[in-house]
Amino acid sequence: MTPEQFLEFARVLPEPLLLVSGEGQLLATNQPVADMLGLRRQELRGKMLFELVTQSTDDVVKYLQACSSSRAMVIGSLTLRKNDGQTLICRSQGAVIQPWSPESSSLILLRLENRTLASSNFVLLNQKIDELAKEVQRRKQAEEALWKANQELEIRVEERTTALQETLNELQLTQTQLIQAEKMSSLGQMVAGIAHEINNPVSFIYGNLHHAYKYTHDLLKLVQIYQQLCPNTPLEIQQELEEIDLDFLIQDITKLFQSMTVGTERIQEIVKSLRNFSRLDEAELKQVNIHEGIDSALMILEHRLQARHEYPEIKVIKKYSQLPNVTCYPGQLNQVFMNILANAIDALEALAVNSQTTDNQKLTNNNPQIQIKTEVINEKWIAVSIADNGLGIDEQVRSKVFDPFFTTKTVGKGTGIGLSVSYQIIVEKHGGQLSCFSVPGKGAEFVIKIPVNSVS
Repeated sequence: MTPEQFLEFARVLPEPLLLVSGEGQLLATNQPVADMLGLRRQELRGKMLFELVTQSTDDVVKYLQACSSSRAMVIGSLTLRKNDGQTLICRSQGAVIQPWSPESSSLILLRLENRTLASSNFVLLNQKIDELAKEVQRRKQAEEALWKANQELEIRVEERTTALQETLNELQLTQTQLIQAEKMSSLGQMVAGIAHEINNPVSFIYGNLHHAYKYTHDLLKLVQIYQQLCPNTPLEIQQELEEIDLDFLIQDITKLFQSMTVGTERIQEIVKSLRNFSRLDEAELKQVNIHEGIDSALMILEHRLQARHEYPEIKVIKKYSQLPNVTCYPGQLNQVFMNILANAIDALEALAVNSQTTDNQKLTNNNPQIQIKTEVINEKWIAVSIADNGLGIDEQVRSKVFDPFFTTKTVGKGTGIGLSVSYQIIVEKHGGQLSCFSVPGKGAEFVIKIPVNSVS
């Protein structure tokens, strides 16, 4: 770079710049250098750098030599003598423009910076950096606050959504239970009416069977006496006796009366069970015999316990203990017994359908059983256990059997509220416990524990 090229380059720059030789001769300067020294540029031309600084010649030479031999910027410090006699400490940055050679001296570009001004700028820079750091911190805090607010909002929305879903589920369950309760109430009234209508004529028939049998017996006795006293009966009477087979009629009519008596007694038992079960709409506490409620449910489900098509007969094993009368809502307890027994029958029917592959499975299915056991736990509590030897329930299903609307049955065969309502009746209405125990492949057992008198 020639001095002319340097001047052309440095003229537009606001920074003080000097072009010096390796020996320290000023080859060119720009106007900011002259302003810094209080001289004109023409006065600086041809001067030596040593004349303008307070440092010794050796120090200046060493610095220039360091600039000439380094490929990087060399930082130094020069104290300038101003034209007014004052000194000005400057920070210098030196870089070699043209290395030394035997033919020419090295050229060094020096950039001067007023240290006082630089310090002031440095302070301002630090202040700006501090302000920027604080602004960054404020923005970071604002972002964190916004993120935290968003997180809290999401949590609150999620909690609110969960609460609304739970409320919706409760409303759906309540609606279903009200519909079910209304159905059961109507069913109870209808069953009670049917039982009453059936009971009247059956009682009349049952009450007159004894008299009809006695009257028939008297008439047959009269015929026998007539045969003994008048053995030579007219031919017409003998033909009639042979036609009606009087001897067979005398033997069979007794059996007919016996079967009619058994039939009417069976109808009376069914009517009694229907009356017992029809207390579904009773809302007040009563002391009842728990066994009567279980037997009523069994009586109503009798048709499902008998052998039907591919379903074998289901044997019911009762292991009743001597229980005290229990203060409870009898109609609701009957509903619980009905739900659990119906589920046990469903499980055994499912086993019958699924046991068509091996002889061992058929053997198991040929002996389906429901075992009902009652016992006194202590003077305040009783327990009712209803167990089947069906397919059993796996743990994943068992943990949800009392959840509202949960069912493993196909559409149209289950609503998922039977066991949920049963759980509510036992736990909430009677302050008791309803538990399910099962091992897959070995059946399931439902255990009901209720207090004898402590229902509130």
